[in-house]
Amino acid sequence: MRRDLLAGLLALTPLFAQADVIVGSWNIKHLGWNNDKAIPQVAHVANHFDLLAVQELMDPTALERLEASLEEISGEPWSAMASHALGRSSYEEHYAFLWRESEVAYEDGAVVFIDHGDVFSRQPYSARFRDVDTGDLFTLATVHVVYGDSVSDRLPEIEALADYWQWLDEAHPQTPRLLAGDFNLAPDHPAWQALRERGARPAISEGRSTLATTAGQYANLYDNLWYDASQLAPDSQGILNFPELLPLAHQAARDRVSDHAPVYLSLNGAALVATHATSGELVASQRMASCIDLNDSSANRLAELPHVGPARAEDIIAGRPWQRPSELTRISGIGGGRLGEIRRSGLLCGEKG
Repeated sequence: MRRDLLAGLLALTPLFAQADVIVGSWNIKHLGWNNDKAIPQVAHVANHFDLLAVQELMDPTALERLEASLEEISGEPWSAMASHALGRSSYEEHYAFLWRESEVAYEDGAVVFIDHGDVFSRQPYSARFRDVDTGDLFTLATVHVVYGDSVSDRLPEIEALADYWQWLDEAHPQTPRLLAGDFNLAPDHPAWQALRERGARPAISEGRSTLATTAGQYANLYDNLWYDASQLAPDSQGILNFPELLPLAHQAARDRVSDHAPVYLSLNGAALVATHATSGELVASQRMASCIDLNDSSANRLAELPHVGPARAEDIIAGRPWQRPSELTRISGIGGGRLGEIRRSGLLCGEKG
């Protein structure tokens, strides 16, 4: 029956000549904060997609590190771009896009939405991309809906997405649209009705995408990709339960990777094949990400250095920024001999041991 319905749609409406692309969306929990992020593991998960919309980017330099790790793991070029910081208070986030250059190219139109109604706490970000093989264009937008104190705080932004969806069509006429994000609302909530009436459909309607605190369990279906049903017919869609793919326990994955699992849809026969990370695959980028950075690493990581316990780790954090390891002699109790042991340990970024 589904096949017959799809055939009918194809006969009535010329669909977009879909690109062989896997599009993902992922809230990478506070990417760029000093939170001991496991960048090689993040890169392993991101490498399942050809184009990825990212929410909760806190520092664009972390996007650069993720891009470099992706290139190490995949062995091919990637590109990335980020919005400016968005938020109404001291808490701000960036949005970002990451794409595999062999499959996707940035076309034009990267812009943060001008929200004249002042509804969004973090205005959506969008850009047009092109499938490298076919030349077909499509628009990808992303948003992180405010969580607030209750569901009622989220509804104004959800309802405003219908007008944003219309604006995307006006900005890029005849271009298929995708709206990715962490919406903090399940797709079956009545507040989505206005967006549905404009032809948008959720790629994910079943399952859960947020990691619960209990090992192996998931809590809510907050993450999704809404697509233009008049021009797109995804071949597959799903939630990538990444803790199963990594050499990390559930809680460690939640803390060091993300408390959200990425969601995705595939176009024109593309198929996502979940792959387990191996030590051999991760080793190329492990040193870059797991070495201890005097300016970025947490107090717990700094305390792993020889002669640096919790107290000196806090002193190092207080003394940032550091230009070179030799400056550590400014810390009480670290003289030339101890500095030499720290550098020979091979734990510091940029030091071979």
